Amino acid sequence: MSMGDPAGVGPAITVQAWKALRNEPDVAFYVVGAPGLYSPHCPVTEIATPGETGSAFADALPVLPVGSLPEIRPGTPEPAAAPAIIAAIETGLAHALSGEAAGLVTNPINKALLYEAGFRHPGHTEFIAELCKRATGTPARPVMMLTGGGLRVALATIHQPLASVPGSLSREGLVELGTIVDAALKSDFGILRPRIAFSGLNPHAGEGGAIGREEIDIINPAADLLRSQGVDISNARPGDTVFAEALSGTYDAVIAMTHDQGLIPVKTLDFWGGVNMTLGLPIVRTSPDHGTGYDAAARGDARPDSLIAAIRAAALVARNRRAA
Repeated sequence: MSMGDPAGVGPAITVQAWKALRNEPDVAFYVVGAPGLYSPHCPVTEIATPGETGSAFADALPVLPVGSLPEIRPGTPEPAAAPAIIAAIETGLAHALSGEAAGLVTNPINKALLYEAGFRHPGHTEFIAELCKRATGTPARPVMMLTGGGLRVALATIHQPLASVPGSLSREGLVELGTIVDAALKSDFGILRPRIAFSGLNPHAGEGGAIGREEIDIINPAADLLRSQGVDISNARPGDTVFAEALSGTYDAVIAMTHDQGLIPVKTLDFWGGVNMTLGLPIVRTSPDHGTGYDAAARGDARPDSLIAAIRAAALVARNRRAA
């Protein structure tokens, strides 16, 4: 687990997650970061290698020290912490790539704070994908999938204005996305014959072109190509019904066309326990489905539900990949 922004909720929810999971060796984890963030709140054991985690986990939070931190006040971002935040991500990823760790769970970061230290990536996930590419020589297309409330929802577009979404969709891009989601459902979730739904972009999936043609021109042709390649995927389904269909068991996952279209149902059904999973990487990577939470860090009332769910999800995916 990378420590994330030390002024955010990461340290508090990490301590709470350890207290909740300390008697479950199957989900034992260690933190890459600064031991002093955690030692005032729980027993800490400094480790030198990931292999020491198992023997320490039941009695203390294992922490592998990386970088140095200035004085940290919960809720107050500290730009001088940026090098240590980045080093924690890099170190945790290296352990996951080498097999020393089964996967990487990332605590939230503040990209704007890291930009001041020379961070040049659009986001946390893109940074991890670039590090994977450097290490393996193979480019990766990271895909965000949110899980929670009985849903698995992958996103075709993420953080961009709605007005730009139609121009961002392409048949080729959706075919690549559907292929990645299908493969992940098999390897990561152990679903032998996944059933996937495309959501529509327009109301009522365009109503045969009366309310937009993206379904006819882009989404449905992509579905045709995927089906020809053996992927069980629907044509564009209306966004106001497809998630209910998935909950009923008709589909194992939904590919939503926009960020909010996909996240609203997940967060409505499971606001505290949603998990952000990154598909399409050579490593297992999960994270809580929330940001740094500076206000909650300052108040001291952060909830660990999403981090605990992210840890359990990473362990599940790692077990499924080994079995596959």
